Amino acid sequence: MAVPFEFQNLDLPGLVLIHARAFEDERGAFMEIYRQSEFAAAGIRERFVQSNLSRSNRSVLRGLHYQEAPWGQGKLVQVLEGEVYDVVADVESGSSGFARWVACGMSAANGRILYVPPQYAHGFCVLSESAVVLYHVTTEYNPEAERGILWSDPTLAIKWPVAAPVVSAKDQVWPTLESLGQASQP
Repeated sequence: MAVPFEFQNLDLPGLVLIHARAFEDERGAFMEIYRQSEFAAAGIRERFVQSNLSRSNRSVLRGLHYQEAPWGQGKLVQVLEGEVYDVVADVESGSSGFARWVACGMSAANGRILYVPPQYAHGFCVLSESAVVLYHVTTEYNPEAERGILWSDPTLAIKWPVAAPVVSAKDQVWPTLESLGQASQP
């Protein structure tokens, strides 16, 4: 029996890109998106307690979002329809990866799944006409713990592939790392 997943560690500690194998035949396709034993063997041992679904139009940028500890949300992210440019940023002051970010192209066609540890900020922008994104998270949403970093933060200098993204009012006013007094950290 073929292994349903391939786990690829990315450049931020704990950030894992998961390649799920699709089994196709004349009827269509079948793909596992999560198997606890396989994920645990790859080091992803969290329990997922809430699932969220977003639908966004072309050029919509969502992020960069996270929840403050101890309510941090580990995320298992998959694109069910369309294509996005997905970004994960280390915004934890004092972290060895502070102010570094990783991006990857995710789409329904490539079937990639991204595990985002709770200490990182996450966002994406839509490259297709629209996109449907599914998130399984490790902690329930807590509005008092909701935090974000400005998507255009100059310290992060993320190279978004959309020149004029559509950004919510809330996402336009998140603080920068510098305004939080974190930009000069190592």
